[in-house]
Amino acid sequence: MKTVSSRVPFLLLSGYGVIFGLLAMHPYQREIWFAENLTVLLIVGMLIVLYARGIRFSDTAYLLMSVLIFLHTIGGHYTFERVPFDWFNDLFGFERNMYDRVAHFTVGFYAFALAELLIMKRAVRSSVVLYLFPLFTIATVAMTYELIEWVFALMNDPEAGAAYLGSQGDIWDAQKDMLSDTLGAVAALCLFGWLRYVRNGKKRVQ
Repeated sequence: MKTVSSRVPFLLLSGYGVIFGLLAMHPYQREIWFAENLTVLLIVGMLIVLYARGIRFSDTAYLLMSVLIFLHTIGGHYTFERVPFDWFNDLFGFERNMYDRVAHFTVGFYAFALAELLIMKRAVRSSVVLYLFPLFTIATVAMTYELIEWVFALMNDPEAGAAYLGSQGDIWDAQKDMLSDTLGAVAALCLFGWLRYVRNGKKRVQ
C-alpha cells in the first residue's frame, strides 16, 4: 500500500483539533464527554506515535480512521442518543437514534489500517490470514469495549451510565453494536481487497 506525505494526516489532525476544541465547550454532560473523548484521545495519540516512528498508512486508511474519530467526538458532546440525526433516522424509518450504530460501524474501518500494517511488517504470507486477522481483531476490540461500557455504567449513577451506553432501551444493544463493528470491518476489508486488486492489476499491465 502506498504511504502518505505529511499533508493528509496533518490536515485531519488539524480538523480534529478544531472540532475537539469547539465541542469541548458546554457538552451535555461533562462526565460523559470525558469518558467518550478519552477513547478518541488514546486513538489519536497512538496514531501520532506510530507516525513519528515511521509507521505511516495510506491516505485512504487515514481518512477511514478519521471518520470514527470525528463521529465519536461529536457523540461525546451531545451523548450518542441525543446527537441531531433525524435526517438519517427519518430517511430509513428508524424509531431510535441510529447515530451510535453508525459510529460503531466505522470502528470496523480500522481493519483497513490493520491489513496495511500486516503488509508493511511482512507479518503474514497467507491472504486468508491477511483478511481474517484484522476482522477478528476488530471483533475482539468490539467485545472488549462493550465490557468497558458495562463496567462504566455500573460504576456511575444510572443516568450517566445510560447516557454512556446509549442503549435507548434496547436489551440487545451490545450485541448489535458488536455486529455493526464487525460489518464495518467486512466493508473496509472489501475495499482494501478491491484497491489491492486494482493496484496489482496496474502493476501487471506495466
